[in-house]
Amino acid sequence: MTGFWRDGWWQLHCVYRLEHPPEFVIEPEVAGSRFYRLVEASWMAQQVPLALILWLLGGMEWVLWGISVRIIASLTGHWAVGHFAHRGGHQGWRVDGLPVQGYNIRGLGLVTFGENWHGNHHAFPHSARLGVEPGQVDPGFWFIRTLEWLGLASAIRLPESEPPRAGLVRVEPEVTVGLRHLTG
Repeated sequence: MTGFWRDGWWQLHCVYRLEHPPEFVIEPEVAGSRFYRLVEASWMAQQVPLALILWLLGGMEWVLWGISVRIIASLTGHWAVGHFAHRGGHQGWRVDGLPVQGYNIRGLGLVTFGENWHGNHHAFPHSARLGVEPGQVDPGFWFIRTLEWLGLASAIRLPESEPPRAGLVRVEPEVTVGLRHLTG
């Protein structure tokens, strides 16, 4: 098995255990929120209302496409972005000292909810906004802003919310002229 298929197999069937894993700390206002606890506890049941609506509109075929295929496509898309975004593509930022660099995969912003701007994520891991350069579509950030407007999200961090991370280097933006590919 080579790169693409091996990575897919590992994602689906293997567990990676770190000797010293990073600590995952949930902010007290989130950990203590009845709403967020309900959302976390009922994530599977959240599909039921949509499934019922789809059943009424088009039967089992609509349920399969609207629930099963949607979930399979989103999970596969998440893995594929992670796979390809660590191998090459547009790089607006480089982080010296990291063993793995992140790259941006253009043209997939709407489909991946902005997750395709993975190079930006490596540059600004604290930021809720991944589309940081002009023209980078980031529906995930739009959703977060909507949650903020509804009062369900606060203290949203942006690239400028923290000092630049150690080793962050701006890579000159790419410019395409005719059929030639230039930097500058």
